[in-house]
Amino acid sequence: MTEPLAEVSNLSVDFVTRESSVRAVNDVNFTMLPGEVMCMLGESGSGKSVTMRALMRLLPPKRSVISGGIRIAGQDVQAMDATALRRMRGSTVSMIFQEPMTAFDPVVRVGDQIAEVVSVHRGVSHAAGRQRALDLFELVRIPSAQRRLDAYPHELSGGLRQRAMIALALSCEPKLLLADEPTTALDATVQIQVLILLRRLQQEMGMSVIFVTHDLGVAAEIADRVAVMYAGRVVETGPVRDLMRRPLHPYTAGLLASTVHDQPRDQDLETIPGTPPDMRHLPPGCAFAPRCPRAGTDCITTVPPPVTPAPGRIVRCLRVEAELV
Repeated sequence: MTEPLAEVSNLSVDFVTRESSVRAVNDVNFTMLPGEVMCMLGESGSGKSVTMRALMRLLPPKRSVISGGIRIAGQDVQAMDATALRRMRGSTVSMIFQEPMTAFDPVVRVGDQIAEVVSVHRGVSHAAGRQRALDLFELVRIPSAQRRLDAYPHELSGGLRQRAMIALALSCEPKLLLADEPTTALDATVQIQVLILLRRLQQEMGMSVIFVTHDLGVAAEIADRVAVMYAGRVVETGPVRDLMRRPLHPYTAGLLASTVHDQPRDQDLETIPGTPPDMRHLPPGCAFAPRCPRAGTDCITTVPPPVTPAPGRIVRCLRVEAELV
């Protein structure tokens, strides 16, 4: 049996201020196998990006509290000191951030930034790091790669910056790649190019990838498995085809119904009524209950436990048994 590359158990993240404490991620559990691609879906504020940053312990330590277990490549991330974390970031786990313009240093040439990462992790010269950066630019199909090495981030278009960000993330051949909505700021044509590129690189390099998105089309295109988040919890997981064909959680069904794909032009889109909850004042039961068309009185008072209605499927819903009938 293949050993999991990443194991996340009962992960919770609290942001603490003088006035209050907000639980942004609540009891998240999942595993990642080598070479697997998982998409995390959900509305803005559902906890997707916070979960990704928690895996690399990139959240501000003075204002956040991470609890639960995080094991990546057999190592306990929670127990790592600063030196071990620096070794892990970039080499074992790497991240493509949502906006590369804020991820790159604006006053250092892009090629030099990648070369520095390679030099630190691989122990090679700066010249060797520059050559690795050039090879990566060609790998991610940046035109005029040699000239682009000496460009500053603001001199590149959005699509080229995103490709450079991918090159930076892949520079030390990580085992696990975290992609935090890497196509959000791009136009549709460039989005497709970047998605195809990421999927090709994932297959060639044998990486595991966690892809954060709120785009159902992206999930259907690149994922093996999907985890749907709402109000800090994973409310449904399953193989992408099974989940898309038969969503079991009403929130997942609402997301699928509200997409324009395969919808008649003369028909209004379905919407999920209401708004996401205030994370500072979550309801005592199911967080989706105030917006759910199938909610009962028990949903308002009881937090749904995870149930396994089918192999590979996990759902947090008190009505899931009725849905299977």
